[in-house]
Amino acid sequence: MKIKSLIFLGILQSCLFLNAQVKALDPVEYVNPLMGTQSLHNLSNGNTYPAICRPWGMNFWTPQTGKMGDGWAYTYTAEKIRGFKQTHQPSPWMNDYGQFSIMPVTGKLAFAEDERASWFSHKAEVSKPYYYSVYLADHDVTTEITTTERAAHFQITFPENEKSSIVIDAFDKGSYIKIIPSENKIIGYTTRNSGGVPQNFKNYFVLEFDKKFLTNSTWIDKILSDKLEAEGNHVGAVIGFKTKKGEKVNVRIASSFISPEQAELNIKNELGTSTFEETVSQSKAEWNKVLGKIAVEDNNTDQLKTFYSCLYRTVCFPQKQYEIDKDGKIVHYSPYNGKVLQGYMYAGTGFWDTFRALYPLLNLVYPSINKEMQEGLINDYKEGGFLPEWSSPGFRNVMVGNNSASVVSDAYMKGLRGYDINTLYEALLHGANNEGPMDAVGRKGVQYYNTLGYVPYDVKINENAARTLEYAYDDFTIWKLAKALNRPKKEISLFEKRMLNYKKLYNSEIGLMSGRNKDGSFPPNFNPFKWGDAFTEGNSWHYSWSVFHDIQGLIDLMGGEKNFTAKLDAVFTMPPVFDDSYYGAVIHEIREMQIMNMGQYAHGNQPIQHMIYLYNYAGEPWKTQYWSREVMNRLYKPTPDGYCGDEDNGQTSAWYIFSAMGFYPVCPGTEEYVLGAPLFKKTTLQLENGKQLIINAPNNSETNKYVNELKWDNVLHSKNYINHFDVLEGGELNFDMTNSPNFKRGTTKEAFPYSYSTSK
Repeated sequence: MKIKSLIFLGILQSCLFLNAQVKALDPVEYVNPLMGTQSLHNLSNGNTYPAICRPWGMNFWTPQTGKMGDGWAYTYTAEKIRGFKQTHQPSPWMNDYGQFSIMPVTGKLAFAEDERASWFSHKAEVSKPYYYSVYLADHDVTTEITTTERAAHFQITFPENEKSSIVIDAFDKGSYIKIIPSENKIIGYTTRNSGGVPQNFKNYFVLEFDKKFLTNSTWIDKILSDKLEAEGNHVGAVIGFKTKKGEKVNVRIASSFISPEQAELNIKNELGTSTFEETVSQSKAEWNKVLGKIAVEDNNTDQLKTFYSCLYRTVCFPQKQYEIDKDGKIVHYSPYNGKVLQGYMYAGTGFWDTFRALYPLLNLVYPSINKEMQEGLINDYKEGGFLPEWSSPGFRNVMVGNNSASVVSDAYMKGLRGYDINTLYEALLHGANNEGPMDAVGRKGVQYYNTLGYVPYDVKINENAARTLEYAYDDFTIWKLAKALNRPKKEISLFEKRMLNYKKLYNSEIGLMSGRNKDGSFPPNFNPFKWGDAFTEGNSWHYSWSVFHDIQGLIDLMGGEKNFTAKLDAVFTMPPVFDDSYYGAVIHEIREMQIMNMGQYAHGNQPIQHMIYLYNYAGEPWKTQYWSREVMNRLYKPTPDGYCGDEDNGQTSAWYIFSAMGFYPVCPGTEEYVLGAPLFKKTTLQLENGKQLIINAPNNSETNKYVNELKWDNVLHSKNYINHFDVLEGGELNFDMTNSPNFKRGTTKEAFPYSYSTSK
């Protein structure tokens, strides 16, 4: 009997533990930087790498399993590590710049990347945003890494060995290295990049060791030399010493885009005399401070891990591209004109992705950081002549749209001040009326758009319908900003007219958006399942919802609310058929849609990510509540295969963060967030103004996914949206969650979110 009682007590305690509400007091410990790393060229589960870094830090570090130049720098299924790389890579498709690596080796001298590579196991690997450790089996060495914004501290534990070495690889495409034995120091530079830089681009690096060098070697293109200095296509260095068992060698590293002297200053300013353990502690504290701005509580620890892993990704990019000079001034090397200038600079983001949720999240949770980013955009414009649409670090010719307009407008409309908004508005006007020096800057096809109201299908401008839809939305954001800045009425009216250009692409025969010929006709036999061609990495079923600013206008085109919601439903119920003839092969975005078992819904790519929230505009908010929960539960996991497509610089993660809080910014440039349903029992948003928004959903569970009632500070809230400036006042949102839809709440037009057609 006593044994049975003890068993019963143990079961009871286990049940109480499972139902206990966990508060993430140490949020960084819930982060899994390996989430999304199990990816391939033909199938992305995130296309991420484990970034050891500070939030928005200038330099990241990562273990390198891929070969030099491989965009897939680290893949979870790899067996060997070739080195530890400084990286600025925002995406494997964009690849890297400012990159070099170090690698400890023992025994026979091996410096080429395949020869020095070592087997490793995830069982002997620790990956945190603030700390990384791995055992290199072939060398019997443990490497530990921690970082600051511009510097890194390595602690390498060697075995008893007569020939222990550290290899520094400055990579190919032009590099330089110099060993300074008297100072236990190595300096050099790397020029390897993937575009977006001037001719004089260099990333200068310095490494300081706490152990004297017993041997010194450099190499040029795999030819070893006893010289202390090397310059050529591909150079590197090897320093060696005897080590005792368990001996730790510390390496302090920093780099600069400005000069070797600035690189040394970055070490002095950021590492100083701190020990490895002190830097680890400082980095952990910084991560907890940033991630702790959103505190979530629940009894599902996997969801806590997913949440904070996603939040970690949202504060990685864009990276700080500026440095602090000897006089304490903020300076940057310009990737646009090659000069060293004063002021902020950020790089490593694509607005086609991140305008949707990442920048709205910054405006809500981290506005002071986005203020710096806005000042950086001013410098982008002054130094490059246009605002970037994709920066890495300068202009990159990829993706479509003029979505810098959204990024600028949303920040100002959400209350950011203290920077030169008039210069940014000038930049928006310039970008809206000119083609840039490459297709992805300014507006490709602007002459057609400004005269016909659309970019034609038959004038050899690819992805023309996508461009038109995005330009129309971008015109809306310029219109909003123009009104706020009291611009001339004629100018305001022009953008108000242009924002309605989306209507010109509505093809009533198919009931969706399509390309349109220059003569006004629609192409015959237009296939709405055809990826690419008129659209960007998607088809008509994905892009037809890209009327962020006037969903009511889109509802009217589609024949009213019933027809509209029927089309929304169809996205999930149709089979995942596709036409890949434009690409000539199945691109990874197509495959990711096909295998998710959600019909035509392609969450792995950005154009359709807001579509779930559109039920709120047509009186069926419970479907938003259902589908947002389905996507969060089915398509996000805190695991190496945890994303359902490209993570894309925080955008896909920002979707999750907003959705888990219970609302989403369908239309950046407005003050509204459209409601879904919160994922957690409690979320506390700590605002920069010192106030708190508390989101309570105590009855939340796997089955209780529907909102029966919502109260804001005990006052019934019947709208399908909340206002940004109301959120900034703080308070409590209390969600009464149930297991069945409330078919009465949010069904009247008074409850619907902003649409231009009904909110003039």
